[in-house]
Amino acid sequence: MSELVLINVSGRDKPGLTSEITGIMGRYDVRILDIGQAVIHDYLTWGILAEIPDESQASPVIRELLFRLHSLDLQVRFAPITEAEYQQWAEGRNRACYMVTLLSRDIKAEQIARVSEITARHGLNIDNITRLSARPSLDQGDNRIACVEFSVRGTPEDLEDLRSDFLKIAGDMNVDIAFQEDSIFRRNRRLVVFDMDSTLIEAEVIDELALEAGVGEQVSEITERAMRGELDFSESFAERLALLKGLDESVLERIAARLTMTEGAEYLIRTLRSLGYRTAILSGGFNYFARHLQARLGIDYVYANELEIVDGKVTGRVAGPIVDGARKAQLLLEIAEREKISREQVIAVGDGANDLPMLSQAGLGVAFRAKPLVKESARHAISTLGLDAILYLLGYRESETRLASPR
Repeated sequence: MSELVLINVSGRDKPGLTSEITGIMGRYDVRILDIGQAVIHDYLTWGILAEIPDESQASPVIRELLFRLHSLDLQVRFAPITEAEYQQWAEGRNRACYMVTLLSRDIKAEQIARVSEITARHGLNIDNITRLSARPSLDQGDNRIACVEFSVRGTPEDLEDLRSDFLKIAGDMNVDIAFQEDSIFRRNRRLVVFDMDSTLIEAEVIDELALEAGVGEQVSEITERAMRGELDFSESFAERLALLKGLDESVLERIAARLTMTEGAEYLIRTLRSLGYRTAILSGGFNYFARHLQARLGIDYVYANELEIVDGKVTGRVAGPIVDGARKAQLLLEIAEREKISREQVIAVGDGANDLPMLSQAGLGVAFRAKPLVKESARHAISTLGLDAILYLLGYRESETRLASPR
């Protein structure tokens, strides 16, 4: 009968350590059933589940490992594992795996505690915890970005209840928590579609136009109610547009020049392009400004409303059908079909109620700095960091994205 032994090693990391340990085991024809290693601040935690054949016996292997590791000033622990224990553990590997992504300006112990408490309460066990963001400087200031990813395994009884618990503590602690199945699609997305106003750019362009027309307060109030889902988008859009009648078209260029990109937007899109993703703007705003962003960022597709202008003046109407929530969802599916990908490979990002239909169609829908109704309705939300935090939801480490697209 072979013997199963779990070997845990800890101490200061040294080059060649894995080679030394496995080299000793190799002389005894040891079979490796599982192996894992983590290094934090040059200190190593290393584990291996070994099957030692009967003819080799465990004692000589353990004695030689103990002597060598002691000479390297490393701590080691050996634990026998029964066949039944191994079988139970191996079967547990077949349970569903999920990724919990914690996004914050700073990772605090309380945040880890609250997240791990919720996963445990819902029957999920943490397999791995990985920091995706770069190690922070001690004097980095207020522009910090921090992300920790938990790989968890289990079968939660109520996924919606679990998501609700995460949403609540995210609000309590001013963090973002994403929960998604670790499926084949997670790192195989191919298309990202964005809303424009208050997503790629910080402004609502229709509000900027209204300021130039002298009807800023009236239009802003309608916009706010529409984004909260209190008004039908198409009706509110037509109402706001009518207030712009007579505005001189020369103001469009002036507004485009002063538009501010959202935090992380340029880095995100540059990185996505370098990784081979296709991108699109699906906007209830206006084509003039969407085309301006397309030229600046290298966006592949643009669909927005065509502001009707006659004799150099805004008429207060759009040319063609309004791009509302339903149209955005339809366009998402059409672009995916054109790109020959499934909708599970699409990421959609938006902030308003009219973005919910496209967020629900995408494999990964993200409510970005959204109103409460939209955050609660979307499956994922980012409120504390910039748009580039989406890269963490895809599982990319900052060290990987820096190689693809330096900041």
